[in-house]
Amino acid sequence: MGEAGVGWITAIIVGGIAGWLAEQFMKSNMGLIMNIVLGIVGAAIASAILSAIGINLGGWVGYLISGFIGAVLLIWIVRAVRPA
Repeated sequence: MGEAGVGWITAIIVGGIAGWLAEQFMKSNMGLIMNIVLGIVGAAIASAILSAIGINLGGWVGYLISGFIGAVLLIWIVRAVRPA
């Protein structure tokens, strides 16, 4: 988060939006807190994966994109591991 120039309050807001977008995209039902957690953790995971392959997204738009990608990835992993 510090490298991208995104502060904590912005990370919470943008993480919540990214988590909500991922929730809508994956058609899952989660609450506000889980959306924020998914967005923030997803952004950290997706940023690490993307930077490992040479893609660096900066600023709040990059944080939103990586948060969405990471949150979708996390929802997909939870669905794959947890029995339906």
